[in-house]
Amino acid sequence: MTLIIRALFLFLCISFSSSVFAEVNISDAWVRSTIPGQKVGAAYMTLTSPEDSKLFYVETAQAGSVEIHSMTMNNGVMKMRMLDELPLKAKQPEKLAPGGFHLMLFELKTPLKAGEQVTFTLCFKDKNNKITHQQVTAPIRDPN
Repeated sequence: MTLIIRALFLFLCISFSSSVFAEVNISDAWVRSTIPGQKVGAAYMTLTSPEDSKLFYVETAQAGSVEIHSMTMNNGVMKMRMLDELPLKAKQPEKLAPGGFHLMLFELKTPLKAGEQVTFTLCFKDKNNKITHQQVTAPIRDPN
């Protein structure tokens, strides 16, 4: 059932894409490698939108789900929380990096091995709620 809902949602992203909405520049994308048996992974990248917009949905065939997360440290305690969307200010790069905003990959289907790649579909909304989607392929690498 979840797969059907995700497929329908992605179809809607594609169907209602705006041809007017300028693409978000996606750069420096990479995925942290995992060890066998690890079911959660993380991905990072820099997003630069030509206009105010929001990243609101991400998916990949290599994970059951992908969530947008923030991470902060408060008095030595790490706090991570899921975000419904990540606001992007016009022409201001938003860096998804270890220790800050990032993408969490849940229910990994296979280990993420350095040297391989992961393809993501990212869905964005502009200030008029017009939806566009973009694909990015990110290399998997060891964190060091």
